[in-house]
Amino acid sequence: MATATLSIDLDAIAANWAALDRASAQGVQTAAVVKADAYGLGIDRVAPALARAGARRFFVAVAEEGAKLRQVLGPGPQIAILGGHMAGDTEMIHDLDLTPMLNSVQQVTRHLEALPGHPFGIQLDTGMNRLGLEAAEWQAIAPIVLGAKPELLMSHLACADEPDHPLNAQQLANFHRMTDGTGLPRSFAATGGILLGPAYHFDLTRPGVGLYGGQPFAQAHPVVTLSLPVIQTREVVAGEAVGYACSWVAEGPATVATLSAGYADGLPRTLSNKVHLWDGDTPVPLIGRVSMDLITADISHLPEVPRTLDILGPHQGVDDLAAIAGTIGYEILTSLGPRYARRYIDRRTGGQA
Repeated sequence: MATATLSIDLDAIAANWAALDRASAQGVQTAAVVKADAYGLGIDRVAPALARAGARRFFVAVAEEGAKLRQVLGPGPQIAILGGHMAGDTEMIHDLDLTPMLNSVQQVTRHLEALPGHPFGIQLDTGMNRLGLEAAEWQAIAPIVLGAKPELLMSHLACADEPDHPLNAQQLANFHRMTDGTGLPRSFAATGGILLGPAYHFDLTRPGVGLYGGQPFAQAHPVVTLSLPVIQTREVVAGEAVGYACSWVAEGPATVATLSAGYADGLPRTLSNKVHLWDGDTPVPLIGRVSMDLITADISHLPEVPRTLDILGPHQGVDDLAAIAGTIGYEILTSLGPRYARRYIDRRTGGQA
Protein backbone atom coordinates (compact mmCIF):
# COMPACT_ATOMS: atom_id res chain seq x y z
CA MET A 1 0.00 0.00 0.00
CA ALA A 2 1.26 3.50 -0.83
CA THR A 3 2.52 5.53 2.10
CA ALA A 4 1.07 8.82 3.28
CA THR A 5 3.62 11.57 3.90
CA LEU A 6 3.74 13.87 6.91
CA SER A 7 5.94 16.90 6.15
CA ILE A 8 7.27 18.74 9.20
CA ASP A 9 8.85 22.16 8.74
CA LEU A 10 11.61 22.49 11.33
CA ASP A 11 12.37 26.01 10.13
CA ALA A 12 8.78 27.00 10.94
CA ILE A 13 9.08 25.51 14.43
CA ALA A 14 12.29 27.47 15.01
CA ALA A 15 10.65 30.65 13.69
CA ASN A 16 7.66 30.14 15.98
CA TRP A 17 9.98 29.74 18.99
CA ALA A 18 11.81 32.92 18.02
CA ALA A 19 8.53 34.82 17.67
CA LEU A 20 7.32 33.68 21.08
CA ASP A 21 10.72 34.52 22.52
CA ARG A 22 10.32 38.05 21.17
CA ALA A 23 6.78 38.18 22.57
CA SER A 24 8.09 37.35 26.04
CA ALA A 25 9.02 40.38 28.10
CA GLN A 26 12.57 41.71 27.96
CA GLY A 27 14.89 39.73 30.18
CA VAL A 28 12.58 36.72 30.31
CA GLN A 29 14.03 33.38 29.23
CA THR A 30 12.02 31.27 26.77
CA ALA A 31 12.03 27.50 27.15
CA ALA A 32 10.42 24.90 24.86
CA VAL A 33 7.90 22.20 25.71
CA VAL A 34 8.63 19.00 23.76
CA LYS A 35 6.55 16.47 25.68
CA ALA A 36 4.66 13.67 23.87
CA ASP A 37 7.48 13.26 21.33
CA ALA A 38 7.43 16.99 20.54
CA TYR A 39 3.64 16.96 20.22
CA GLY A 40 3.84 13.95 17.96
CA LEU A 41 6.31 15.45 15.48
CA GLY A 42 9.52 13.71 16.57
CA ILE A 43 11.63 14.88 19.48
CA ASP A 44 14.85 13.62 17.85
CA ARG A 45 14.48 16.18 15.05
CA VAL A 46 12.44 18.93 16.70
CA ALA A 47 14.53 19.42 19.86
CA PRO A 48 17.84 20.01 18.03
CA ALA A 49 16.11 22.54 15.77
CA LEU A 50 14.83 24.38 18.85
CA ALA A 51 18.28 24.24 20.45
CA ARG A 52 19.80 25.76 17.31
CA ALA A 53 17.15 28.50 17.49
CA GLY A 54 18.28 29.35 21.02
CA ALA A 55 16.27 27.24 23.46
CA ARG A 56 18.34 26.16 26.47
CA ARG A 57 15.62 24.78 28.75
CA PHE A 58 13.18 22.07 27.75
CA PHE A 59 10.10 20.60 29.42
CA VAL A 60 8.80 17.05 29.05
CA ALA A 61 6.06 15.16 30.89
CA VAL A 62 7.85 12.17 32.43
CA ALA A 63 11.38 11.01 33.18
CA GLU A 64 11.41 8.49 30.32
CA GLU A 65 10.85 11.35 27.86
CA GLY A 66 13.64 13.24 29.60
CA ALA A 67 15.98 10.29 29.14
CA LYS A 68 15.32 10.20 25.41
CA LEU A 69 15.75 13.96 25.14
CA ARG A 70 19.08 13.82 26.98
CA GLN A 71 20.30 11.27 24.41
CA VAL A 72 19.23 13.66 21.65
CA LEU A 73 20.64 16.89 23.11
CA GLY A 74 23.59 15.61 25.10
CA PRO A 75 24.85 17.38 28.23
CA GLY A 76 24.16 21.03 28.88
CA PRO A 77 20.53 22.01 28.24
CA GLN A 78 18.25 21.76 31.25
CA ILE A 79 15.52 19.13 30.94
CA ALA A 80 12.62 19.66 33.33
CA ILE A 81 10.15 16.88 34.16
CA LEU A 82 6.63 18.24 34.61
CA GLY A 83 5.40 15.00 36.21
CA GLY A 84 7.99 15.36 38.96
CA HIS A 85 10.03 12.72 40.75
CA MET A 86 8.08 9.47 40.57
CA ALA A 87 8.96 6.27 42.40
CA GLY A 88 11.61 4.44 40.40
CA ASP A 89 12.91 7.59 38.67
CA THR A 90 15.74 8.41 41.06
CA GLU A 91 18.66 6.86 39.18
CA MET A 92 17.46 8.21 35.85
CA ILE A 93 17.06 11.72 37.27
CA HIS A 94 20.51 11.58 38.83
CA ASP A 95 22.43 9.91 36.02
CA LEU A 96 20.93 11.99 33.20
CA ASP A 97 20.86 15.31 35.07
CA LEU A 98 17.09 15.77 34.84
CA THR A 99 15.29 18.46 36.84
CA PRO A 100 11.94 17.30 38.27
CA MET A 101 9.18 19.81 38.99
CA LEU A 102 7.97 18.41 42.32
CA ASN A 103 4.19 18.33 42.63
CA SER A 104 3.38 16.93 46.07
CA VAL A 105 4.68 16.61 49.60
CA GLN A 106 5.45 12.98 48.82
CA GLN A 107 7.56 13.96 45.81
CA VAL A 108 9.36 16.65 47.78
CA THR A 109 10.19 14.12 50.50
CA ARG A 110 11.33 11.53 47.97
CA HIS A 111 13.59 13.96 46.12
CA LEU A 112 15.21 15.63 49.11
CA GLU A 113 15.90 12.29 50.79
CA ALA A 114 17.07 10.38 47.70
CA LEU A 115 18.96 13.14 45.87
CA PRO A 116 20.01 15.84 48.31
CA GLY A 117 21.60 18.73 46.44
CA HIS A 118 20.22 17.64 43.05
CA PRO A 119 18.41 20.40 41.13
CA PHE A 120 14.62 20.53 41.30
CA GLY A 121 11.70 22.88 40.86
CA ILE A 122 8.32 23.19 42.52
CA GLN A 123 4.95 23.20 40.79
CA LEU A 124 2.17 25.02 42.62
CA ASP A 125 -1.57 24.63 42.14
CA THR A 126 -3.05 28.10 41.69
CA GLY A 127 -6.52 26.97 40.63
CA MET A 128 -6.30 24.34 37.90
CA ASN A 129 -6.64 21.49 40.42
CA ARG A 130 -4.49 19.08 38.45
CA LEU A 131 -0.81 19.03 39.44
CA GLY A 132 1.06 20.93 42.11
CA LEU A 133 1.14 21.79 45.78
CA GLU A 134 -1.93 23.56 47.10
CA ALA A 135 -1.55 26.78 49.07
CA ALA A 136 -1.84 25.17 52.52
CA GLU A 137 0.65 22.44 51.64
CA TRP A 138 3.10 24.96 50.25
CA GLN A 139 2.80 27.17 53.31
CA ALA A 140 3.56 24.21 55.55
CA ILE A 141 6.70 23.02 53.74
CA ALA A 142 7.97 26.20 52.09
CA PRO A 143 10.61 26.93 54.77
CA ILE A 144 12.19 23.50 54.23
CA VAL A 145 11.90 23.60 50.46
CA LEU A 146 13.22 27.14 50.07
CA GLY A 147 16.23 26.18 52.16
CA ALA A 148 17.04 23.53 49.55
CA LYS A 149 17.09 26.26 46.85
CA PRO A 150 14.72 25.10 44.09
CA GLU A 151 15.66 26.34 40.63
CA LEU A 152 12.12 27.32 39.68
CA LEU A 153 8.66 27.93 41.10
CA MET A 154 5.99 27.33 38.48
CA SER A 155 2.27 27.00 37.94
CA HIS A 156 -0.03 26.46 34.96
CA LEU A 157 -2.98 28.45 33.67
CA ALA A 158 -6.25 26.61 33.08
CA CYS A 159 -7.94 29.12 30.76
CA ALA A 160 -5.15 31.08 29.08
CA ASP A 161 -6.73 30.43 25.68
CA GLU A 162 -9.65 32.61 26.83
CA PRO A 163 -8.09 36.01 27.61
CA ASP A 164 -11.18 37.36 29.36
CA HIS A 165 -11.76 34.35 31.59
CA PRO A 166 -11.80 35.50 35.24
CA LEU A 167 -9.75 32.50 36.37
CA ASN A 168 -6.66 33.95 34.64
CA ALA A 169 -6.49 36.96 36.96
CA GLN A 170 -7.46 34.82 39.95
CA GLN A 171 -4.64 32.36 39.28
CA LEU A 172 -2.18 35.21 38.76
CA ALA A 173 -3.11 36.68 42.14
CA ASN A 174 -2.77 33.25 43.75
CA PHE A 175 0.66 32.77 42.17
CA HIS A 176 1.82 36.11 43.52
CA ARG A 177 0.55 35.27 47.01
CA MET A 178 2.36 31.93 46.97
CA THR A 179 5.68 33.11 45.50
CA ASP A 180 6.26 36.81 46.12
CA GLY A 181 9.25 37.45 48.31
CA THR A 182 10.93 34.10 47.70
CA GLY A 183 13.59 35.61 45.46
CA LEU A 184 13.43 32.55 43.21
CA PRO A 185 12.91 32.35 39.43
CA ARG A 186 9.26 31.86 38.50
CA SER A 187 7.36 30.53 35.48
CA PHE A 188 3.63 30.85 34.82
CA ALA A 189 3.04 31.22 31.09
CA ALA A 190 2.82 28.65 28.33
CA THR A 191 1.77 29.77 24.83
CA GLY A 192 -1.55 31.27 25.92
CA GLY A 193 0.01 32.91 28.95
CA ILE A 194 2.65 34.61 26.80
CA LEU A 195 -0.13 36.17 24.74
CA LEU A 196 -1.88 37.43 27.89
CA GLY A 197 0.96 39.93 28.34
CA PRO A 198 4.00 40.70 30.49
CA ALA A 199 2.17 40.43 33.82
CA TYR A 200 2.09 36.66 33.25
CA HIS A 201 5.69 36.20 32.05
CA PHE A 202 7.79 36.37 35.25
CA ASP A 203 11.29 34.90 34.64
CA LEU A 204 10.66 32.03 32.24
CA THR A 205 8.01 31.30 29.62
CA ARG A 206 7.50 27.80 28.28
CA PRO A 207 5.63 27.72 24.95
CA GLY A 208 4.28 24.41 23.73
CA VAL A 209 1.54 24.13 21.11
CA GLY A 210 2.38 27.54 19.59
CA LEU A 211 5.73 26.14 18.50
CA TYR A 212 3.92 23.59 16.36
CA GLY A 213 1.55 25.99 14.62
CA GLY A 214 -1.39 25.63 17.00
CA GLN A 215 -3.83 28.08 18.55
CA PRO A 216 -3.95 30.39 20.40
CA PHE A 217 -0.84 31.64 18.57
CA ALA A 218 -2.65 32.93 15.51
CA GLN A 219 0.54 34.32 13.94
CA ALA A 220 2.30 30.94 14.01
CA HIS A 221 3.96 29.68 10.85
CA PRO A 222 2.27 26.47 9.62
CA VAL A 223 4.35 23.44 10.53
CA VAL A 224 2.72 20.30 9.13
CA THR A 225 1.42 19.10 5.78
CA LEU A 226 -0.21 15.69 5.49
CA SER A 227 -0.46 14.25 1.98
CA LEU A 228 -2.46 11.07 1.43
CA PRO A 229 -1.89 8.89 -1.63
CA VAL A 230 -4.74 7.86 -3.92
CA ILE A 231 -4.47 4.07 -4.17
CA GLN A 232 -7.59 3.28 -6.19
CA THR A 233 -10.44 4.97 -8.05
CA ARG A 234 -13.84 3.72 -9.14
CA GLU A 235 -16.96 4.98 -10.82
CA VAL A 236 -20.28 4.82 -8.97
CA VAL A 237 -23.77 5.55 -10.22
CA ALA A 238 -26.75 7.21 -8.58
CA GLY A 239 -27.99 5.21 -5.60
CA GLU A 240 -24.70 3.43 -4.86
CA ALA A 241 -23.24 3.80 -1.37
CA VAL A 242 -19.59 4.24 -0.36
CA GLY A 243 -18.01 2.90 2.81
CA TYR A 244 -19.29 1.41 6.05
CA ALA A 245 -22.95 1.83 7.04
CA CYS A 246 -23.84 3.37 3.65
CA SER A 247 -23.45 6.83 5.18
CA TRP A 248 -22.87 8.44 1.76
CA VAL A 249 -25.01 7.64 -1.26
CA ALA A 250 -24.28 9.01 -4.72
CA GLU A 251 -26.92 11.37 -6.10
CA GLY A 252 -25.52 10.90 -9.59
CA PRO A 253 -22.50 9.44 -11.37
CA ALA A 254 -19.31 10.08 -9.39
CA THR A 255 -15.62 9.23 -9.36
CA VAL A 256 -14.49 8.01 -5.96
CA ALA A 257 -10.87 7.93 -4.83
CA THR A 258 -9.69 5.69 -2.01
CA LEU A 259 -6.81 7.11 0.04
CA SER A 260 -4.36 5.44 2.38
CA ALA A 261 -5.01 6.73 5.94
CA GLY A 262 -7.66 6.32 8.59
CA TYR A 263 -8.41 6.52 12.27
CA ALA A 264 -5.43 4.27 13.05
CA ASP A 265 -3.33 7.12 11.66
CA GLY A 266 -4.96 9.85 13.77
CA LEU A 267 -7.84 10.89 11.49
CA PRO A 268 -10.89 10.80 13.78
CA ARG A 269 -14.08 9.02 12.65
CA THR A 270 -15.91 12.24 13.44
CA LEU A 271 -14.47 13.67 10.20
CA SER A 272 -16.72 11.30 8.23
CA ASN A 273 -18.71 13.17 5.56
CA LYS A 274 -17.67 16.52 7.07
CA VAL A 275 -14.21 17.53 5.92
CA HIS A 276 -12.45 18.48 2.70
CA LEU A 277 -9.12 17.37 1.37
CA TRP A 278 -7.24 19.58 -1.06
CA ASP A 279 -5.81 19.15 -4.54
CA GLY A 280 -3.68 22.27 -4.62
CA ASP A 281 -6.24 25.05 -4.15
CA THR A 282 -9.25 22.88 -4.98
CA PRO A 283 -11.31 21.39 -2.15
CA VAL A 284 -12.29 17.73 -2.43
CA PRO A 285 -15.00 16.37 -0.10
CA LEU A 286 -14.31 13.34 2.06
CA ILE A 287 -17.26 11.00 1.59
CA GLY A 288 -18.35 8.03 3.65
CA ARG A 289 -16.99 6.80 6.93
CA VAL A 290 -13.39 7.18 8.01
CA SER A 291 -12.25 3.59 8.51
CA MET A 292 -9.16 2.19 10.19
CA ASP A 293 -6.80 2.44 7.22
CA LEU A 294 -8.73 4.15 4.44
CA ILE A 295 -10.85 7.16 3.54
CA THR A 296 -12.73 7.97 0.36
CA ALA A 297 -13.18 11.25 -1.51
CA ASP A 298 -15.34 12.48 -4.39
CA ILE A 299 -12.94 13.62 -7.14
CA SER A 300 -15.57 13.92 -9.88
CA HIS A 301 -14.85 17.63 -10.37
CA LEU A 302 -11.09 17.24 -10.83
CA PRO A 303 -9.66 17.30 -14.36
CA GLU A 304 -7.47 14.26 -13.65
CA VAL A 305 -6.86 11.73 -10.90
CA PRO A 306 -4.39 13.23 -8.41
CA ARG A 307 -1.49 11.25 -6.98
CA THR A 308 -2.15 12.66 -3.51
CA LEU A 309 -4.60 14.88 -1.64
CA ASP A 310 -3.71 17.01 1.39
CA ILE A 311 -5.78 16.84 4.57
CA LEU A 312 -3.39 19.17 6.42
CA GLY A 313 -1.70 22.05 4.67
CA PRO A 314 -1.99 25.75 3.84
CA HIS A 315 -5.78 25.62 3.43
CA GLN A 316 -6.53 23.50 6.49
CA GLY A 317 -4.38 23.52 9.60
CA VAL A 318 -4.51 21.31 12.67
CA ASP A 319 -6.97 23.59 14.46
CA ASP A 320 -9.25 23.72 11.42
CA LEU A 321 -9.27 19.94 11.24
CA ALA A 322 -9.79 19.70 14.99
CA ALA A 323 -12.79 22.05 14.90
CA ILE A 324 -14.47 19.87 12.27
CA ALA A 325 -13.68 16.72 14.26
CA GLY A 326 -14.97 18.21 17.51
CA THR A 327 -11.63 18.16 19.32
CA ILE A 328 -8.53 20.37 19.73
CA GLY A 329 -5.39 20.82 17.68
CA TYR A 330 -3.27 19.22 20.42
CA GLU A 331 -5.11 15.92 19.95
CA ILE A 332 -4.77 16.00 16.17
CA LEU A 333 -1.01 16.65 16.41
CA THR A 334 -0.27 14.03 19.05
CA SER A 335 -2.39 11.40 17.26
CA LEU A 336 -0.58 11.55 13.92
CA GLY A 337 0.40 7.94 13.48
CA PRO A 338 3.68 6.07 13.05
CA ARG A 339 2.75 4.74 9.61
CA TYR A 340 3.32 8.09 7.93
CA ALA A 341 6.57 8.61 6.07
CA ARG A 342 8.04 11.63 7.81
CA ARG A 343 9.74 14.28 5.72
CA TYR A 344 11.58 17.00 7.63
CA ILE A 345 12.22 20.38 6.07
CA ASP A 346 15.37 21.98 7.50
CA ARG A 347 17.07 24.57 5.33
CA ARG A 348 19.81 25.07 7.92
CA THR A 349 21.15 21.60 7.20
CA GLY A 350 20.57 21.71 3.49
CA GLY A 351 17.00 20.72 2.77
CA GLN A 352 14.84 17.70 3.37
CA ALA A 353 15.19 14.29 4.96
